[in-house]
Amino acid sequence: MKPDENRPQPEALLRQAAQEGRGRLKVFLGAAPGVGKTYEMLTDGAQQRREGRDVVIGVVETHGRQETEALTRGHKVIPRLSIAYQGHMLTEMDIDAILERRPQLVLVDELAHTNAPGSRHPKRYQDVEELLDAGIDVYSTVNIQHIESLNDVVASFTRVRVRETVPDRILETAEIEVVDIPPDELIERLKAGKVYIPQEASRALHHFFSKSNLSALRELALRRAAQAVDAQMLDYVRAHALAGSFAAGERVLVAVSEQPHTLGLVRAAKRLADALRAPWTAVHIETRRSHELSDAERQRVSEALALASQLGAVTATIPAADVVSGLSAFARDARATQIVVGKSARSWWFEFRHGSVVDRLVRSVSDIAVHVLPAEHEALPEPVERTRRRNWGDPAHYLWSALMVAAISALATILSTFLNLGNLALLYLVPVMAAASLFGLRAGLFTGALSSLAYNFLFLPPTGTLTVNNPENVVTIIVLLGVAVVTSQFAARVRAQADLAASSARQNAALAGFSRELTVTANEEELMQAICAELARLLDVRAVLLLPSANGPELHAAVPPENRLEQIELAAAQWAIDKGQPAGRGSSTLTSSDWLFQPLRAGRGVLGVVGLARDDAGEPVRADQMPMLISLLDQAAIVLERMQLERDMRDIEQLRERDRLRAALLSSVSHDLRTPLTTILAATTELRRKEAAPLVDVIEGEAQRLNRFVANLLDMARVEAGALRLNIEATDLTDAVASAVHDTRQTLEGHAIQLAVAPTLPLVRIDAQLFHHCLINLLDNAGRYADPGTPIVIRGTREAHGILLSILDEGPGLPPERESQIFETFARLEGSDRTKGGTGLGLAIVKGFAEAMGLSVSAANRVEPQGACFTLYFPSALLVREPGPEIV
Repeated sequence: MKPDENRPQPEALLRQAAQEGRGRLKVFLGAAPGVGKTYEMLTDGAQQRREGRDVVIGVVETHGRQETEALTRGHKVIPRLSIAYQGHMLTEMDIDAILERRPQLVLVDELAHTNAPGSRHPKRYQDVEELLDAGIDVYSTVNIQHIESLNDVVASFTRVRVRETVPDRILETAEIEVVDIPPDELIERLKAGKVYIPQEASRALHHFFSKSNLSALRELALRRAAQAVDAQMLDYVRAHALAGSFAAGERVLVAVSEQPHTLGLVRAAKRLADALRAPWTAVHIETRRSHELSDAERQRVSEALALASQLGAVTATIPAADVVSGLSAFARDARATQIVVGKSARSWWFEFRHGSVVDRLVRSVSDIAVHVLPAEHEALPEPVERTRRRNWGDPAHYLWSALMVAAISALATILSTFLNLGNLALLYLVPVMAAASLFGLRAGLFTGALSSLAYNFLFLPPTGTLTVNNPENVVTIIVLLGVAVVTSQFAARVRAQADLAASSARQNAALAGFSRELTVTANEEELMQAICAELARLLDVRAVLLLPSANGPELHAAVPPENRLEQIELAAAQWAIDKGQPAGRGSSTLTSSDWLFQPLRAGRGVLGVVGLARDDAGEPVRADQMPMLISLLDQAAIVLERMQLERDMRDIEQLRERDRLRAALLSSVSHDLRTPLTTILAATTELRRKEAAPLVDVIEGEAQRLNRFVANLLDMARVEAGALRLNIEATDLTDAVASAVHDTRQTLEGHAIQLAVAPTLPLVRIDAQLFHHCLINLLDNAGRYADPGTPIVIRGTREAHGILLSILDEGPGLPPERESQIFETFARLEGSDRTKGGTGLGLAIVKGFAEAMGLSVSAANRVEPQGACFTLYFPSALLVREPGPEIV
């Protein structure tokens, strides 16, 4: 049945209804800092104020730029909310004050900003969502590198990973204005000191602000804005049932069939989509002929859809009465602008009976470009063709049709004394309609021809022959035959539509039942067994479920029970886990396996794989079953992920409780040890006054070492309990490094200290005492593990987005690929050379103190000369003389 193209789509209407009563969000999107986003937002806000709207500033960062500050004059500014955090007062946007005042429009800068701890929401975009829910319009700004889905893409060529991101859904409902200037102009602004101060501008030009980076960011911004506008346009036309493709952006659709050239068709569509930089969809139209396809043809359809999915297409299987109506309806619904189809090498007789799909498609979608690709010269094997031509259905159907004609003939013979010939002819329509409805079109045509012959032979004079004397009776026979043909066509079409509707209903019922069975399971093991049991029941296959482990895929459930899998099956399962793609029989990888392994994909990646196989070693899943299988696996993955998350939450709670008990124990033991240590140190001091003895020095040295261990235990307990109190102040790194070197002079004895910390580096906002502890632990670590007589280098370098302070030693270095583990509590990396005396707390304390101050710390190996390198990173937000990241 052809869908009603004039009916609005419910999904689009629901999305529009969800926006009713909400405020309108306008985002000023830029490619990079300095393009003028804040300037443009304030300019638009001033225009709205002149038009009589109530406009206020929620938060705007001017970074001291006079031209930006000038635009804020005249606007009403909502005072910011002060938040106390670790002894300091931070300011954030006051949501409650804005909601109480209820302006018509709020200007909110830097949408991706992270709020101070203790704020109502962790992110500023969540503040904006609350304002929108209250019916208040918002103008905001964001750079393209802060969009969540593009974070990895931007990092791949800028080598800078942005930590503050905004979900893509924020842009989906927002009005977007791209604030764009050419890269050369932005570079000139940078050189003129309008983005960074001159000494920072030259460094930025060689890193983030290179012309190649700016060009790529500009393209990303323009393309992302176009995608958002295109999606909003499609929602509008679907909600209002507007006809047409609305080709603001290209959208490619490729029709997949059972023909041998369909794989080449998919590849051609991929090339076209790449050339147009457009999204694309691969669709297979399922008609009543789909049930007549051979196993090889079903496999060909499945392979084509799998290939399209691997190449990045959205795939779909759509039931329809015929290919043209299904394809054209789907193309209109998807607002496709390009359709790719193949021209099959059909015989003239086939096209006479069924018509040309390409010709009918071109006529039905006059507003869509149709690309017709010639079929490759890959003919199906001749025996298959002959089988297809002889496939007239079950002989029993024709036998039942003949019996129905015989029964009607007997009834007509009895009634011939009461009815005239015209009425007797109508009786023969009954078996025609019955045969067409029950057995299909061919059986209906056979019944129509047989009914005409029986009517002629039994009732038209001269009876007993196929001769017709009266010309009127000839017309009767022709009309009877014609009515039989037309009736068969209609009845067969209704039957096909009923079959498609029943198939869809069965699939929906199967999905609902599958979901119901999974939701009642009590634990993860029962869930996995239920997944296998339901798949085995619905698809009539054997099913196994394997989860990844350190030793490879591990069998967790099977129906019927399986003790083990062969090596080839395990290899296929591992490939499916690693690649996230099907493997095994019926796929394009490791096809010698008897099992088909499908990955269970969820938000956390591939959770495991489901294996399917048949007892007769046939194809595990037919092409027409593949869409239902994918839906079942998606549901299974969601439920399995939910259970794993619940298990992880229980583990986290146990870890929290364990850490709490450990912190309490550390604190208690440390305080209990402090008193006897103080007594021992006082006693050794008195002994030294009376007499000098080597044992006194040993006792005092070991007592001081133990005292440092106790101090580390107390510091670690403070870090884990979150009880650190910061005293943030502007600190000179040169003085801080010199002080730490002086206090560790005994540990560093025998090592030349090379200081490369320029006095021109900006001051940093840190807790000087905690930072002193960090440096002492890092220098103590370097002094203990560096080779005797080798220098220790302390180097400070200025980067575009902060300062790097590195401590480099020459020695055995760190165990390869275990650098990150060295900062774990009590980690001493057994098996390496870095296990000399210590508690394994020093570097964990460094990490805890550094993160508390907003720093990050990392460890790496050096090559020339060999050794270790520990680096502290100070972001630009902590630099006292940092002028601000951008003019937006």
